[in-house]
This record gives sequence, C-alpha cells and structure tokens, in this order.
Amino acid sequence: MAEVEDTQTWPELAISLYDKLTGRGAEITYEFEDFELFVPSKVGGDSEYAHWKMNGTLKIRTKEDE
Repeated sequence: MAEVEDTQTWPELAISLYDKLTGRGAEITYEFEDFELFVPSKVGGDSEYAHWKMNGTLKIRTKEDE
C-alpha cells in the first residue's frame, strides 16, 4: 500500500486533488456567491490591494490526451 503524505495547507490539498484528477476526464466546479478577495500588490504590510468580487461558477475540466 502506498504511503499517503500529510497535507498541511488548503493549497496543498487543492494541488493534490487536481493532480489526481488530471487526465481522467475530471471536472472541478467552484461556485461563488458574493465572494470577495483582496489581492496584495506585493509582500509586506504596506502593500495596496486589488479588490475582486465574484459571483457565478468557475469550471476546470481535464481530459486525457489521445
């Protein structure tokens, strides 16, 4: 049995899930309702932020190469 690595963060979980589904005809769907994200322009406490607001669906599809 293969050893499972411990996932420490949400991004690691998302990457691991996407890696396992890629090439298998998988679809990952995210639905947003009044989702707000403040994206920093640089690292540090004095950075400015871009304000993104999202409503709707984002779909990521994969398929095997033929």
